[in-house]
Amino acid sequence: MLRETVLLSCLALGLCAAADCNTTTHDLHKNLNLKRHHAKMRIIGQSCKEIKDTYNVDEDGIYYLITESGVVYQTFCDMTTAGGGWTLVASVHENDILGKCTRGDRWSSQNGDDPSKPEGDKTWANRVIFGTAEGATDDDYKNPGYYDIKAKDVSIWHVPNNEEPGLWSNSSILRYHTDTHFLDKYGGNLYHLFKCCLFVIWCALKLHPVKYGMGECKGGSGIPIPVIYDEGDKESTSELYGSAVRDEFEPGFVTFSVFNSDKAPMAICSGIKPTGCQPQYYCIGGGGYYPTGTLVLCGDFNAFDWTIFGGAGQHKAAQKMIDASMLLFYR
Repeated sequence: MLRETVLLSCLALGLCAAADCNTTTHDLHKNLNLKRHHAKMRIIGQSCKEIKDTYNVDEDGIYYLITESGVVYQTFCDMTTAGGGWTLVASVHENDILGKCTRGDRWSSQNGDDPSKPEGDKTWANRVIFGTAEGATDDDYKNPGYYDIKAKDVSIWHVPNNEEPGLWSNSSILRYHTDTHFLDKYGGNLYHLFKCCLFVIWCALKLHPVKYGMGECKGGSGIPIPVIYDEGDKESTSELYGSAVRDEFEPGFVTFSVFNSDKAPMAICSGIKPTGCQPQYYCIGGGGYYPTGTLVLCGDFNAFDWTIFGGAGQHKAAQKMIDASMLLFYR
């Protein structure tokens, strides 16, 4: 550290030649960056909450985590919101709103609308991981924490696409979290909440797979959980969705495992609780089969772009909602 201090003094006083200063500055920054990374590698836990509780860390950023089986990975930790300790486990990024269940629709189906694959890619309930934490607003992301961490609550951020991690919090168009410990009832994470099983009757009664035909809508459906807003409010949440469907939901919630009138599933209704049976206009993620409206419904953001395809009325979600990634955190 003494060497770095001397070099900084030299640079400040202009006591080194230009070429030497350039080389010294590069080396200095490189060394300081390595020191920061080495320091973070000594701070490791199974979740961001464990790191915060163990090491009293209060800085947002990328940290190293380790699974129960010993797999080490990096992800973003929100160490400030509502006491901090939130672990980024996934992001849903719509790479092409016009592509319906095509390549990149990992949270629904990348293989088109297929009745023989009612769960689509099964991403909500499998251990397939992809993407990087730093690129979570550039592409889809899912790390081992999604299925490994035993959590109690979730936090969801909607961040403009292609934003840098250091700007996520301030640039979010919507941020909220739950505080009811609802995940205690569903195995401690969304992997267990959405996971299906071999015994169909038990699945239908106990779990909530994102699978065609496993549920139905009767004036609303799903698991609604009240939320606490960190950015935005009920009014601004409603305005993120089409004006023609705002009487079909109640803001101030996040809802999981929802079905429309055709028994087609959607995984998450962000910021709202459905009271109607057209969640395709305001819910994210899905399975692999839609009996009607395939060219409209199929995809990670479902029918958020409905008016582009000639739909009557103002069903289309706000463009800033379509152009934002949904980041999912556990604590």
